[in-house]
Amino acid sequence: MAIPQDYKFTKTHEWVKIDGDVATIGITDFAQGELGDITYLELPGVGSEVRQAEPFGVVESVKAASDVYAPVSGEVVEENTAAINAPEVVNSSPFGDAWLLKIRLSDPSQVDGLMSAGDYEKLVAVSGGH
Repeated sequence: MAIPQDYKFTKTHEWVKIDGDVATIGITDFAQGELGDITYLELPGVGSEVRQAEPFGVVESVKAASDVYAPVSGEVVEENTAAINAPEVVNSSPFGDAWLLKIRLSDPSQVDGLMSAGDYEKLVAVSGGH
């Protein structure tokens, strides 16, 4: 699956798409592939605060449960209820329909510290993603 060139990425395999002061967050295709079939998502509700580099939710699969880390800080303005109700969408559309949260950025400069698509591709290729 092609990595969207206009997204930013973390070393813990989350992605961010910025639209003004709102960041849409999800997990990468590599992450869903490592986890296997996703069976459950636990996400914070609207109005919750998330902090950069801290866990904000859990993705459970047939293999394991894994924390999801916030790539940026801000207030949750929307959660993807469709993905919560049908978590398998994370496997089929990790960069599209399976976004997890939309947050209003509290510090837009944090985006500058995230990895570009090219850098993320190198991370996954060189290290096998670990």
